[in-house]
Amino acid sequence: MNDEVRLWLVERTYSDDEQNLIILTYATTDGDRYLRKERALTSFDDERETTAAVDVDNDSVAEVRDGETRKRYASEAQRMAEEHGPDDVI
Repeated sequence: MNDEVRLWLVERTYSDDEQNLIILTYATTDGDRYLRKERALTSFDDERETTAAVDVDNDSVAEVRDGETRKRYASEAQRMAEEHGPDDVI
């Protein structure tokens, strides 16, 4: 049994509260589940790659409760899945 789910990058924002904090949101193609990752940039030459998709444990994802957000995440996740391979650097 596969305990992992594939999520696609649907949003990249910068925190208003913290300097140098990027918030990456990944979601399933149906928009039902998501994962939020926070990444602190430690220097100007911090070159960690952001991939189009990630595979994570089912236990790590949360349910999207808002219908409009679910639709938006589904649309963007589907677009990313159509246009990119999971390991493509975005």
